Amino acid sequence: MRVDELAPSKGAKKKAKRVGRGIGGKGGKTAGRGTKGQYARNTVARGFEGGQMPLKQRVPKLKGFNNPFRVEYYAVNLDSIDSLGLSEVTPEILVKKGIAHKGTLIKVLGRGKINSAVKVSAHAVSKTAQDAITKAGGQVTILALPHKGVRPAAKGSQFTNR
Repeated sequence: MRVDELAPSKGAKKKAKRVGRGIGGKGGKTAGRGTKGQYARNTVARGFEGGQMPLKQRVPKLKGFNNPFRVEYYAVNLDSIDSLGLSEVTPEILVKKGIAHKGTLIKVLGRGKINSAVKVSAHAVSKTAQDAITKAGGQVTILALPHKGVRPAAKGSQFTNR
């Protein structure tokens, strides 16, 4: 057998129907397109809805708003600070004890009670938490946010600090 003798088996390949070639066979005159109208005359784009605003354009593209100046805090409550039983609490200690994640800003919130005097250092403290800590004889120190001057760009933003 030679390369020039290779061919598909008989009946495997069917000839395409040639429409619009006269009335001699099926598919003459209107060529299977029906009579008149846009579909009979030319091709219509995919998703075309007859001039009505197409679905893909009616559906909103984006949802919501990403605030580039948002400061995200990791919440730590009074009951978790009290359960440590320490006299001083800093973000580094909270990370070591597994209460907070490394590199996050800490905000102390007022859920629970604090029984002993604790010196708390955090990036932010709620009013109720501050009152509870000072009532128990403790002290609150607000740490400065890690960025300097201009606020950092939002996560995933294409803009950088100037």
